[in-house]
Amino acid sequence: MINKVKNFLWPLAFGVALIMAWQFGLFHKILKLKPFQLPVPTEIASTLAANLPKALTDCGVTISGALIGLIIGSLLGFMIAAIATFFPKWGYGGMIVVTALNAVPIVALSPIMNLWFSTGMQQKIGVVTVVCMAAMALNAYSGLNNLNPYSIDLMHSVAANKWTIFTKLRLPNSLPHLFTATKINIASSIIAAIISEYFAASTAGLGFGIKDNLRKAEMAMGWSYIVVASLAGVILYCIILLVERDALKWHASQK
Repeated sequence: MINKVKNFLWPLAFGVALIMAWQFGLFHKILKLKPFQLPVPTEIASTLAANLPKALTDCGVTISGALIGLIIGSLLGFMIAAIATFFPKWGYGGMIVVTALNAVPIVALSPIMNLWFSTGMQQKIGVVTVVCMAAMALNAYSGLNNLNPYSIDLMHSVAANKWTIFTKLRLPNSLPHLFTATKINIASSIIAAIISEYFAASTAGLGFGIKDNLRKAEMAMGWSYIVVASLAGVILYCIILLVERDALKWHASQK
């Protein structure tokens, strides 16, 4: 219990110290910034409180697109990994293609998707899908194939077919990797959704709000949207942690 409290208090103390240094102008002095260029936390908090309904509405638009793209991309990525596992000769080449796809920058995908789809939401979902698909495919493929040799030998000794090996051995073994990919994709999906909103012809979403407010030199409001995006990412990440803890009680990482 003492160790758990320490593990919680140290990051909390660091975060408080960081905010206090920001509040009292330490970053302004180091980076030689004017107060209007980097609003202090109290100004950002008061601006967010005054515009909370609008910020939450825009957050809902961004998060909904991010989650839909995350789900679609993760399912497609897992399907690619599963097919590559069942057909090993094809699988190695397929993973190379997925790796190459993972190297495509988001800022290049967003304008292309904007030309392909008629609405900003479709563009956003498309960008997030591509970003999340690669990470899930690579992690899932690793989890499905990095098996204990003794376990696979035991399955072969009882004449288990490929489907039985997949469901009873490969799939449980891949669960930690799937959760790792999901935790990576939580942050990636929100980033991809926000960037895609920069290029979409929409008037809602955190990305549009950040771009619009910074363009009008309303720095405090722009930073309040950044804070909302960060908090949304932290909340979603914590939800995944709770689900992982419950689903992987048997795994060594949760003991």
